[in-house]
Amino acid sequence: MRAASPRVLLLLVVGVPASFAGSQPQQQRKWPVPYRRFDYRPKPDPYCQARYTFCPTGVPIPLMKDEDVIEVYRLQAPVWEFKYGDLLGHLNIMHDAVGFKSSLTGKNYTVEWYELFQLGNCTFPHLRPDMDAPFWCNQGAACFYEGIDDVHWKENGTLVLVTTISGTMFNQMAKWVNYDNETGIYYETWTVQSSPEKHAIVWFESYECSKFILRTYQKLADLGAVFNKIQTNYTSITLFAGEPIYLGNETSIFGPLGNKTVAAAIRDFYYPFKAHQSLGEFFLNVLKIIDQVVLNHQFYLFYNLEYWLLPMKSPYLKITYEEIPLPNEENTGAGWKVLH
Repeated sequence: MRAASPRVLLLLVVGVPASFAGSQPQQQRKWPVPYRRFDYRPKPDPYCQARYTFCPTGVPIPLMKDEDVIEVYRLQAPVWEFKYGDLLGHLNIMHDAVGFKSSLTGKNYTVEWYELFQLGNCTFPHLRPDMDAPFWCNQGAACFYEGIDDVHWKENGTLVLVTTISGTMFNQMAKWVNYDNETGIYYETWTVQSSPEKHAIVWFESYECSKFILRTYQKLADLGAVFNKIQTNYTSITLFAGEPIYLGNETSIFGPLGNKTVAAAIRDFYYPFKAHQSLGEFFLNVLKIIDQVVLNHQFYLFYNLEYWLLPMKSPYLKITYEEIPLPNEENTGAGWKVLH
């Protein structure tokens, strides 16, 4: 008798019929799964509330004069530096942004991309008693505002000149930022790949602040910007898993004709990650998470408004801070510069 594959056994353990799990559209078998873009940004549900207001001092991106010369700065600081100082910096959990300085006006600007309702809401859903499906508050967006907070970026992080562009290039970049912001609307915390090896298969790519910065740099390079040669590292939170198993979307899983077994497994998986736990609940739920992810090798991923089952592998999770070179680097170095 032929033995069942580990993939089939995992499906049976969580109660997923092989025929149901194999119903994913053929184009989704491409790895990494392409990040889905949308025609417009929906209005956030009033249920989603942020402890800290998203982009409180945001302004429209100004139209620069064609002959302007604009300095472009790489900005990086520990996540939540405003509250915890450099604490998360010791773990290399960093937030990225881009700064601009106009030579004609002397004005500085910052653009960054982050969560509308904080990182926890983007990473895990709410389980509402009035809804069968998990409820997500996972939009992310670009924020453009006047000024560069020198102290914030330099004290525990980075503020360094990376290139110089014309006003024309800035205006073209601004149009792209608006397009990117309106079509790429959901924050994706996790990178998922087959192993920690250098050439491992990437199943899913994250979509967060650093990816926006990399896209912005590449757009500037496409427009003709030449970057200085400096080392640029970025934070990535990576899960390690075997080939992901497609489960379906909200309707196919939680709808009237959905799979009740899979629906219950997904809700049970996300329950220990709920917000506002007591200390006792927190420690108990940590044990449940370890049992599910490490001992049972299961993680349910929500990506492109669809659910996937990840067959988890050691080392399960890793926070990396790896170099990704700037595009079209030139061989001259760039000096540090404080803006005023």
